[in-house]
Amino acid sequence: MKERCYAKINLCLDVVRRREDGYHDLKMVMVPIDFYDVLEMVPAKETTISLNRYYLPVNDKNTVIKAIHVMQEHFGITQQYACVLQKHIPTQAGLAGGSADAAAAIRMIARMEHLSTTREELIECAREVGADVPFCLISKPALVEGIGEKIEPFPCHPDFGVLLVKPKRGVSTKTAFEKLDFNTIVHPDVEAMKKALEENDYDGVIASLGNSLEEVSLNLVKEIREVKEAMVDLGFDGVLMSGSGSTVFGITKSPRLLRDASETLRADNWFVRTTRILSSGAGV
Repeated sequence: MKERCYAKINLCLDVVRRREDGYHDLKMVMVPIDFYDVLEMVPAKETTISLNRYYLPVNDKNTVIKAIHVMQEHFGITQQYACVLQKHIPTQAGLAGGSADAAAAIRMIARMEHLSTTREELIECAREVGADVPFCLISKPALVEGIGEKIEPFPCHPDFGVLLVKPKRGVSTKTAFEKLDFNTIVHPDVEAMKKALEENDYDGVIASLGNSLEEVSLNLVKEIREVKEAMVDLGFDGVLMSGSGSTVFGITKSPRLLRDASETLRADNWFVRTTRILSSGAGV
């Protein structure tokens, strides 16, 4: 069985507060994008994973292996799986590549084992793997709250293009959150972004872009600021860092700008990909 593992971007991300347990309450608008890894899984005598990226783990630190173990434990599954993962989504990018891979594994096991289960049970398994995995499991535009477990999908059909640009250096999510200063943090209007998307209000989407983590990551990885300034100068209507970075995305309705900017920014040896927001990925 083979499945696409769709990446995400955060159009609006508010770090609401730091919790007593050390985690953070978030409020976000997250959307799947047409950019994906491909995971293939087949029943086998032992669980293994092979990848096209030598630097990624093939043990329990791999999110696919972790998802398999969580599903086995939760549902009493004894079957093992051989996995082949074609990675395209970069790591430490704010695009939830590892989470998307884990979510695909959960969906495929549920189908292969013909599990009689609910979406809520699968989300609970996803939560055990990682904070972004529940959203990637559903893979629809959604208002996401808490530590990523409260997901409210909503309909939207954006008519604009997106350009992803990532500098070589990534950002540690853990470090970005540790460096947050709640005395100076920006709290963008997440509800306004949701409303703008639902009403196909392009100007409203541009006006509502915001990310509480952006300033921290801009200071951690100076190249992110360079990328952002370059995209603004090229003429994108909206430019924002996704998640904790280091990917920056630009929004435009101009196919020509997407094409020309893609060529220009690749010359700087950055990762560049043209994509679009999906009204629905491969979710449950």
